[in-house]
Amino acid sequence: MPIDIPDFHYRYFHNPRAAGAVAYGERQRAVLSAEGCRAARAEISTWPGYAPTPLVDLPGLAKALGLGRVRYKDESRRFELNSFKALGGAYAVMRLLIGEIERRKGISGVTSKDLLARTHADVTGDITVTCATDGNHGRSVAWGARNFGCNCTIFIHATVSEGRKQAIERYGARVERVAGNYDDSIKHAARAAAENGWFVVSDTSYEGYMDVPRDVMQGYTVMADEIVDQLEGDGPSHLFVQGGVGGFPAAVISQFWETWGTDRPRAVVVEPDKAACIFESMRQGHPTAVAGDLDTVMAGLACGEVSLLAWEILDQGADDVMEVSDAGVPACMRLLARGADGDPPLVAGESAVAGLLGLIAAMRDPDVAGQLGLGPESDVLLIGSEGDTDPELYREIVGQPGHNTRTAA
Repeated sequence: MPIDIPDFHYRYFHNPRAAGAVAYGERQRAVLSAEGCRAARAEISTWPGYAPTPLVDLPGLAKALGLGRVRYKDESRRFELNSFKALGGAYAVMRLLIGEIERRKGISGVTSKDLLARTHADVTGDITVTCATDGNHGRSVAWGARNFGCNCTIFIHATVSEGRKQAIERYGARVERVAGNYDDSIKHAARAAAENGWFVVSDTSYEGYMDVPRDVMQGYTVMADEIVDQLEGDGPSHLFVQGGVGGFPAAVISQFWETWGTDRPRAVVVEPDKAACIFESMRQGHPTAVAGDLDTVMAGLACGEVSLLAWEILDQGADDVMEVSDAGVPACMRLLARGADGDPPLVAGESAVAGLLGLIAAMRDPDVAGQLGLGPESDVLLIGSEGDTDPELYREIVGQPGHNTRTAA
């Protein structure tokens, strides 16, 4: 079965600082560690509704692309949020609240079970968390605030859809729309927090703000740890993973790097061409912001500045980076929804298909495929980072609601 994806723009760049033959080091461990992952999984696995999301084999897609194997981690089934983000923002909210309770009461040993039981509602009820979001991270923070008993105000920028705004509001958060792009909304949230005594729970780090984003990223490593368990042995040869501010790919790469060492998969980070901050940072050799409205259909990846913490891992841990245009996104979503040559149908949102787009671009370009070492023996891992998190947009693009796609599976 041919892959019916229209032509789209892409660019490829190999990271000259990639350290494929180097073990996971202290620079990286200062950001994310196996110990931190174990602690995060111990807490998150006790949350109501927790279960590892499926790792789905896609032999039809692999055959169509000329690859040995393609597997897809399906985050559309993550809690009730249908996104990997559920692991990050909510975990950081939990950690923040536990820290405040223990500090204010002079106690230790508080857990998420205590928060869920409202044991310390006298403290948590006076705390407000806030962040800027393009959708999924804000939902996770709002969900965590509702579950663990604190207040929440979320800021969204001009191009965030009304559907994503309403999805956040369903968890009881107050949502305010501000002018500008995602990076402008980050600055607005920081100012509002300073003026009101709120706590920022951001998924991106910057000078003077590191601890909470580290917790967010550590929550993401739980997903990568599930993959390690599900593979039951050697890792894949290649990983194609979405970019954004970098916290997500850094978390996945770090867990694989620490687990498999120099045998870790070759990691290719893929971004929208209108928000390719990791691509530009790789080219320049240091964190580099990109300007513009960052307007891409891949809304969860519409980020103009790489997280400084994420850069500590990506600088050497990301082997390659690609940027792709929006033109191929709808067809990729439809391809996964119908399944290629007998593959199970998958609900993939707009941001979930960036990795697949990068893989398709690479396999269409013999030079890029050759540089990446992709071919009939390759075992590729894709991560479907979200499902139909904007249900109306998903229906418009795919031609049916996500429920129908799931039922067909």
